[in-house]
Amino acid sequence: MRVVSAYLLAVLGGKASPTADDINKILSSVGVEADAEKVSSLLKQLEGKDLQEVLKAGREKLASVPAGGAVAAAAPAAGGKAAGGAAAAPKKEEKKEPTEEEDMGFSLFD
Repeated sequence: MRVVSAYLLAVLGGKASPTADDINKILSSVGVEADAEKVSSLLKQLEGKDLQEVLKAGREKLASVPAGGAVAAAAPAAGGKAAGGAAAAPKKEEKKEPTEEEDMGFSLFD
């Protein structure tokens, strides 16, 4: 993901076709060493392609992926009708405070 992000930053910076050196320079500026295999793989896959077209095709593919929210909301309604119209009461979630053993001592965003 870092390699892709660096590639996109290079394009935003004005490079139409970023090179491995461009990607490595961006990543090293924030203290990250790029995996040469991932860089070359990305460059090979994007060689000769217009980035805008690649992004457009990706958005179209993602549009067909179900997000889950609408399906999960429709399932109880359909189940309630199939069960004679009696809908089950939603379960109330209990908020659990982490114990000292469960608290790992760091945050995801540290």
